[in-house]
Order: sequence, then structure tokens, then C-alpha cells
Amino acid sequence: MAEQVSSFRATKKSNCFIDYSKRNFPYLCTKFFTMALKCGIVGLPNVGKSTLFNCLSNAKAQSANFPFCTIEPNIGVISVPDARLTKLESIVNPERVVPTTMEIVDIAGLVKGASKGEGLGNKFLANIRETDAIIHVIRCFEDDNIIHVDGNVNPVRDKEVIDIELQLKDLESIEKKIASLARVIKSGDKDSLKENDLALRVKARLEQGISVRGMEMDEKEPAILNSFHLITSKPVLYLCNVSEADVKTGNAHVDALKASVAAENAEVMIIGAKIEEDINELESYEERQMFLEELDLDEPGVNRLIRQAYTLLNLQTYFTAGVKEVRAWTINKGMTAPQAAGVIHTDFEKGFIRAEVMKYEDFTTLGSEAAVKDAGKFKVEGKEYIVTDGDVMHFRFNVYTN
Repeated sequence: MAEQVSSFRATKKSNCFIDYSKRNFPYLCTKFFTMALKCGIVGLPNVGKSTLFNCLSNAKAQSANFPFCTIEPNIGVISVPDARLTKLESIVNPERVVPTTMEIVDIAGLVKGASKGEGLGNKFLANIRETDAIIHVIRCFEDDNIIHVDGNVNPVRDKEVIDIELQLKDLESIEKKIASLARVIKSGDKDSLKENDLALRVKARLEQGISVRGMEMDEKEPAILNSFHLITSKPVLYLCNVSEADVKTGNAHVDALKASVAAENAEVMIIGAKIEEDINELESYEERQMFLEELDLDEPGVNRLIRQAYTLLNLQTYFTAGVKEVRAWTINKGMTAPQAAGVIHTDFEKGFIRAEVMKYEDFTTLGSEAAVKDAGKFKVEGKEYIVTDGDVMHFRFNVYTN
């Protein structure tokens, strides 16, 4: 058994090529783990979904002025913008820098009656179930040249259209679950009583036209709720698509939407899809910065959107920094050091001994690992350590070799 520092020996199980140099990670692993995070962009036809998706991923989903232009879900893997990576790169000077990523899915437009299969409803509902969070794009701009499926702009009504369809589909699902549980309970399985109790409360909530997210539960019930796979239990970000004139301050449509969702456990964000499209067409970083300055904007709206989606999923980032690579890793908030190590590779978690931790602020301010040690701020943490956002980490662990 051998102790390794942020590297490990090849075994039949891990099937990895090894870089034995200290604090360099193996990169040719066939068994490499990342957190598969997926946000679905949804909304009524012609609200700007595909335009925003194109800006996020540079993919070319057809963006046309008619309903259902995105027939199949378009999936883009996008980098999460993080200025801390640039700073770490300047200190470590690695061979490469790898940001963390997440998936964005542009899902086909939705109309009234989708829960009953109208329009592309069934396809929409099947695709949205596979996502971890929902970005609900809502039209909050006036433009006579872009048709609205209901004839006029009303963001509160548009939100409710999709809410109702998703709630109806969840109601259908939970009724089937209750019927299934009734048969199990009748056979004498008392362990299903708690599950049935939660299902009945969910059903009552949906019948009142209230989404499942934000529902009060005890500490054991969230895991049960997750097993129901309900669409309206997913976290949601309402994205108000506005004109250039309203991108900084919003407008009456945005205010009305914010008021309507005040009681929900949800976030509201303003973005101008047309502005983002114009930014995306510029070739150089300098051109983009000049364009942003002319609009008195600090950064593209899609950068804020990506970070907001990251927060919506209750995620955070830690870093590994070596001469081979500086890399950002995505973890759930509250993860322990072994769990965070397991995101890199399962062997890291199984054989975890300890983590060597530097705070990002200490490392970047002092300028090197040696300086952090000299200042007494280099920490060695055990299995109970809760990783915090921005930690710069190395892992020591044991693995068995053949």
C-alpha cells in the first residue's frame, strides 16, 4: 500500500496512466468523475430561449420567429466563468487551465395543454425531467415584429401557463405514486406510510395550484421527495428578457413578475438576449469590452446567468493547482474533504488520509505555497473537514497496488 499526494498508482480497477510527480494529477484516466449538472432553459415560444442558448454555448440551435423552432433539445457544455482561475494561473504558470463546466439544455417550446400532449408537450416534459434546475425565460419586452403566442406581452400570465402545465403533469405522476403505495401498504409494508403521507401532502399542494418547491418538510422527507422525480420540485431561476433600454433597471413587466413570485423559493434575473447576441458576434475580447463599456455594463449577462445557475444548484468550487494543471472542481456545498476528493476520482475518496488546504485569499495574497506555510496558514485537514468555496487543495491517500 502506498501513500500518494494528488496522484495514484495504476490498478486494474482504476485503469489510469500515472504522473508520479508530486501534486500533479493523472489526466489520462478512463475512470474520471465530474458532477453531471444540467440546467434546462424553458419558456413559451419566441421568448428568446434559443438566442440565449446560442450565446451560452455558441451552439447553433435554429433561432427562428415561429413556435417550436427547437424541435430536439440542444445541449451545450459551458464553462463557468471564474476570475480566480486567471489569478491562480498567473502565480502557478501551469501547462493548462481547466474551468469547471455545466450543461445547458435548450428545450422545445411549450403551449397550453402540454400536460395533455398539446404542441410538443410530451417531449418537453420528458426532457425537463432530466434536468437538475430550470431556467425559465420570460418575455418582458415589447416588439411588434416578434409575435407572441397569446397576442400580447404579459409575463405573469406566461409564467402561470407553464406553471399550470408542470403542476398538472406532477399531479398525474403523484396520483399514480399514491395508487402504487396503496397496494404496497395493503400488503403490510408499514415503511411506506411516511412516503404515502408526503405524497398526499404533495397532491393537496398541487391541487391548490402551488408548485412543490419550497414545501415544508422534515429532515428525512427531501430524500423521499427526490424519489418522486417531480418537475415542480426543481429549483428555478426566472430570467426576464428585456430590451437594451431596460437591461440595467428593468421595467413594469419585470416588477410585475417579481411581485408574483415573491412568495416562491426562486430567483429573478434580468438579461437582454439581443445584447448578448450582439456581444457574442464580436470576435475579440477587446471589442466585447468596448461594447460593454458603451452600454455601461461590467460583464456579459450570460456570465451572471451561468454563475446564478451554479448558485441555484447549491454548488461551489475548489481548486487544484500544480505545474501540470490549474483546475476548478464543482462540488455540492457542505461536502467533506473525502467527498470532494472523490469528485476527481473514487480512489481519492476510498483511500483518503488527509487534505492539505490553502485558502484562495492567502495563496494569492502571499504568492506561493512556501509563503503560505511560512505564514502558518497552510492547513492539514482530516475526514470531517467541510470544504469551503475557493479552497486550494492537495490530497494524500492510500491505494493498493498489484
